Amino acid sequence: MVKTAFLHLLAGFLVGFLVLMGKIGWLSPLWWTRLPIHVDFVLLGWTMQLPMGVAFWLLPRFGAGATRGRESFAWGAYLLLNLGVVLHVGGVAFGLPTIGVLGRIATFLSALSFAVHAWPRVRQIENLPRDRKKIDEMLAARGIR
Repeated sequence: MVKTAFLHLLAGFLVGFLVLMGKIGWLSPLWWTRLPIHVDFVLLGWTMQLPMGVAFWLLPRFGAGATRGRESFAWGAYLLLNLGVVLHVGGVAFGLPTIGVLGRIATFLSALSFAVHAWPRVRQIENLPRDRKKIDEMLAARGIR
């Protein structure tokens, strides 16, 4: 997920560069109409996918095993997000708004899918004491420290 996020960032930089070159007159001014493609790559492909990838690896695993819970939902979110970006970019590039809407729906479903995956892994420490020494003891007892 993280490597794909960096690919989206590079694609966003490239399209953004071309949009700016069109704005200052070095390329066709029609490049300015491709601004939504730049926004999609950077906002969804990079800014949404990077935290999803980091959270996938960073959130606590279940028990002593190496299981991350329902990984199929995380990988489904990965596929849906990238499909959503590609569909929306294609819809904008080829003037097909229906395809763009399908891309947005896929992006929304990817967020739901990742939430289904990640939510059980989010843990709350109940009755957290105020004393630092007691906090360290409690975390050590849970195997966190």
